[in-house]
Parts: sequence; C-alpha cells; structure tokens
Amino acid sequence: MTKIRVVFFLIALVVVGSFGVFASYIARGYKFNLKTFNFQPNGILVLKSEPDGASVYIDGELKTATNTNMPIAPGIYDVEVHKEGYFSWYKRLTIEKEVVTQADISLFKNVPSLSPVTTNGASNTVMSEDGSKIAFSVLPSKDIDAEKTGLWTVDTFSFPLGFTNGPKRITDGDLTDATYTFSPDGRQVLLTISEGDFLLDSGSFTSQKERVNIASKKEEIMIEWKKVKEAKDQSLIKNLPPELIDVLSRKVSNFVFSPDNNLILYTASSSATLPAGLIKPLPGASTQKQERDIQSGRTYVYDIKEDRNFLISDQPTTIDNNDQAQIQALRWVSTSRHLLLAFPGQIIVMDYDGTNRQVVYSGSYISPSAFPFSNTTKLLILTNLGAPTSPANLYTLTVK
Repeated sequence: MTKIRVVFFLIALVVVGSFGVFASYIARGYKFNLKTFNFQPNGILVLKSEPDGASVYIDGELKTATNTNMPIAPGIYDVEVHKEGYFSWYKRLTIEKEVVTQADISLFKNVPSLSPVTTNGASNTVMSEDGSKIAFSVLPSKDIDAEKTGLWTVDTFSFPLGFTNGPKRITDGDLTDATYTFSPDGRQVLLTISEGDFLLDSGSFTSQKERVNIASKKEEIMIEWKKVKEAKDQSLIKNLPPELIDVLSRKVSNFVFSPDNNLILYTASSSATLPAGLIKPLPGASTQKQERDIQSGRTYVYDIKEDRNFLISDQPTTIDNNDQAQIQALRWVSTSRHLLLAFPGQIIVMDYDGTNRQVVYSGSYISPSAFPFSNTTKLLILTNLGAPTSPANLYTLTVK
C-alpha cells in the first residue's frame, strides 16, 4: 500500500512539474509545435492604442486588434496599425525571444475640426514654461470694443463637462508694442510696455490704474526667475550619468524635460559623442535607429530610461516656449510620448523618437503658434484661415 502511495505521489509530482514547466514556457512567449513536439521561442508583442480596437498588420498581413498580447517569433517586423478616420501608425520593430515589446500608440484624426476660442483677434502668443497657459494680446481696432483690448490668458487644460475655461483678460490698454514673459510657475506675467514694467497675476484682472511699475526691480525679478529654472533643471539632471551631465552642461544650448521627466529634448551647440552603455540595457527597449554622435544646431531627444538618443530635426528649431523669433518650434505633448512640430504651412505630431510624423494640420496659420492641450485631444493654433485682411484668432484643433 505504501509503495502504491509513493508511485501515485511521484506521478502527481511529475504531472504538476510538467504542467508548471509548460505554463512557464507559455507565459514567456514560447509556442508548442505539435509536429516536432518541442517549444519554439517567441517574444510577446503588446500594442496599446488610443482609441482602441484598431487593426494590426504584421508585414502587411492582418493579425489581430490592438490592446491584445500576441506571441511572435523573434525577428524584425513591419508593424502597421489602421483605424478608419485616423492616420495610420507604422514602425519597424525588433522582437526578441522571451522579451515583451510594447508600443503605446496614439491615433490622430485625418479630418480634424476647428472651433474658435477668440473672436476679437489675438497677437503675440506666448506659452508658459509649464505649458499650462498661453498669453496673447487683443489690439485696438475700429471693429473691436475698447473693453476687449489688452492682455489675455487661456488655460490649456479642460474642465469637466459643464464648466468653462475660456480666455481671461488680465489687463487692459493698447499693447501694440508690448512684450511679456511668464514666471517659471506660470502664475505671473511680466509685462513690458513703453510706460514701464508691470508684474501681473496670470489668472485675475488688473486695470491700467492699478498696475504698479516695477522697472527698478525688473532685473532682479528676471535673475530670480532664471535661478528658479536653473534649480529645477539641476534637480532633474543631478542623478543622470556624469557623461550625460557633462554634455548637457557644455555641449547643449537649451534643453527641456518631458512632462514625466524621463526624456530630454535638446539642441546641440557643438559636436559631441554620447558614450554607449550609460545605463544598463532594459529588456524590450526601443529598437529604433539612434544617433549618439551629436552635431551643432541639430535637435535630439534622449531617453533616460533606455539610454537612447534620437535625431528629431537637423534644421534650426526653437524648443523655448517664450521664443517666437524662430519660425519652427518643437514642443512636448503632455503624454511625453509625442512631440508637436510647428512650421509654416504645417503642424506635425510625431513619436518622441522622431518616427510617425503625421501632418495633423495643413494650411494657413501664424507659425509657430501651435500649442498642445493637456488632455491631448486638442491643439491650439493661431490663424486667420487664409484671409489676409482678417485678424488672426485662436482656434482649437480637435485631433483625437
């Protein structure tokens, strides 16, 4: 009787162990071949899309829908995602055995819609450093009520249904030759006009009579704001590899962290080389082409988590929200997975590695005045819709 129990125990042990091994192989992406009776190594491809339910094509063949896990043999594949009414997404992905390769995909409408935000004209648009507000001027005109002229701000986030976050007038007067700059936290605006310099609350109204000239303190305020920005930048870069800190400190004219602080958008001021292996490689890391030899005047994105560096633009491009001198600008979208590229005649949204450049708007607008909303469904653009005699206004461009 004891022997029988031992035999049954050993059989159960073998069955449970075999099942465990089988489940382990399946979980790691292996596929059991009934012809050869062995496991074939696979990787796992995970494609998440917004909106979901898009069709997935592998090397031109329809395979599945997004938001599913797909075992796939190791190799290099052309992956396309299609959904009616949206631009298609494409990437060449390298699948490795026992590795999960994931792509988070945002699909953009191929027929976006425009809605006016302002109707009295808008000039000299400036975005706050944190991307939460945009300031603009309404200039005097025979067709515009004097009570509408002055400096306005508009939030780039959306309130819940039933609430409004339309433009707010923060001061009045003729601001034809005015310049203005947001504080680092976006709560204040430094307005400069011929009569002097004035510090305004970016969310409430201050009349001309109430404005206080702080010209004697302007330099001190600007120095303080610069220190705040530098302190923030230093807090973000202090834990980076020393070689990367050296490049950012000596070889870069300007850099901006993504909203999640995991990516750095920067323009090189001189040539340099980013050493390989600054961090330990991650499984399932990006397999897109990168460039570690950076050149002056070119703009790149460095992925901190995956130690990869991507060329974004080889043309002079501003990445400063307050710099309107350039006609081409790059700005982060709030997801941190996309960039907004604005230049004359076109507005492009691309993946952070420079791939999937999709023209979401083509036509007349005041370049580079195109700004992302925080909820990613809309952009804010300045355009006169091709009517040269009409003043430009701000419009929302619904892209998702």
